Amino acid sequence: MQVDAVLVLVCVWLAGASGRMPQLRGHKLETYKQSRLRRETRMDGGGGHKTGGPIYKRSPDMTKAPMTKSEQLLRIDDHDFTMRPAFGGPPIPVGVDVQVESLDTISEVDMDFTMTLYLRHYWKDERLSFPSTNNQSMTFDSRLVKKIWVPDMFFVHSKRSFIHDTTTDNVMLRVYPDGNVLYSLRVTVTAMCNMDLSRFPLDTQTCSLEIESYAYTDDDLMLYWKKGNESLNTDDRISLSQFLIQKFHTTTKLAFYSSTGWYNRLYIHFTLRRHIFFFLLQTYFPATLMVMLSWVSFWIDRRAVPARVPLGITTVLTMSTIITGVNASMPRVSYIKAVDIYLWLPCTCGIGNPDEMMIDPQITGYGSMDMNTTGNYGMPENGGRQERMLAQVALSDPQIASQVKPSRGYVNIWIDTHAIDKYSRVVFPGAYILFNIIYWSIYS
Repeated sequence: MQVDAVLVLVCVWLAGASGRMPQLRGHKLETYKQSRLRRETRMDGGGGHKTGGPIYKRSPDMTKAPMTKSEQLLRIDDHDFTMRPAFGGPPIPVGVDVQVESLDTISEVDMDFTMTLYLRHYWKDERLSFPSTNNQSMTFDSRLVKKIWVPDMFFVHSKRSFIHDTTTDNVMLRVYPDGNVLYSLRVTVTAMCNMDLSRFPLDTQTCSLEIESYAYTDDDLMLYWKKGNESLNTDDRISLSQFLIQKFHTTTKLAFYSSTGWYNRLYIHFTLRRHIFFFLLQTYFPATLMVMLSWVSFWIDRRAVPARVPLGITTVLTMSTIITGVNASMPRVSYIKAVDIYLWLPCTCGIGNPDEMMIDPQITGYGSMDMNTTGNYGMPENGGRQERMLAQVALSDPQIASQVKPSRGYVNIWIDTHAIDKYSRVVFPGAYILFNIIYWSIYS
């Protein structure tokens, strides 16, 4: 009985505990709802209870809002940009200015030069005007250039040219609210330069880069330098290894084509003066030393034939090598250059050394002469010693043969070779100095 009573009490206690748990849970849930309602009521500013909380709208993200397309703002689709601005009216003026970035190479062999520059065009196209409250311009890249009208410039007498495309096409288009347009691009061009090398390497060359519209004559497009000579700007760091850039300047002319008409053409002229120091070291000084070396033979005894003859031969061969090296880097022009005169004239004088010619037996006939006819060779009657040479000249002219007494068809002539050496020591250096004075006074 006692056990049964205890079990009944335990069951009653468990039943009471399980009945209170839902009430506690409901109390907690109701408290959470009341606190949330109280918080929303406080945020709304009202004092009464409401059945639902207010709905708040998030502020829009202006960075993600759809913007008006530039084509729509400029009304690209509303106009025909295959025609020039103001078609049918007066020619459209297009101003040009140039910033020379570098002058890369000057080639005498190919007769051309390579230049990198910024080419800028200025014109007004009212079809591109747009409303603006702050007068701010809009800048675009090469993608919009293909959709509007731009001047069709090209380089006259150019061999190669390209627009730089690293990392993208180096093209810029800037449009102002009133319709003014700036079109800029970075170009490298290789163009022809006709050079006169008659004074090489003491020459001065003038090359020109010519800009012209390909399709539009002067009735449709008026091309001009925007600021005159100030339209051409150069980098002060531009320098060349062989040339000194003296000046840049601009001009404007009209070019006529018989089949199409007159065109405006812009010129960029630049004058180059060649540096002479390199050629002094590589050409002029070695040639002068070889000519001076050939004079040593005048101080060598005339009977030392193996010592005198190689000096003349060495001079000729060395001068020929220098001439070949100079002409290897030059175009094959059909006129004489200044360096050719300096190298060939002393070379021919070295060949004409009189002492070396007189000791040649085939020229003088000395080797075929009868030794009995020489008499006291080299010994005069008074016993004094003279430096003389007996030569025999063949008598081919009858008039001369009748005036002299021949010996076996030859005339015996005594030549004082020592006197010739003494005169040559003065005449040859003096003539070479005079030649240098005249040469440098003419070509400098």
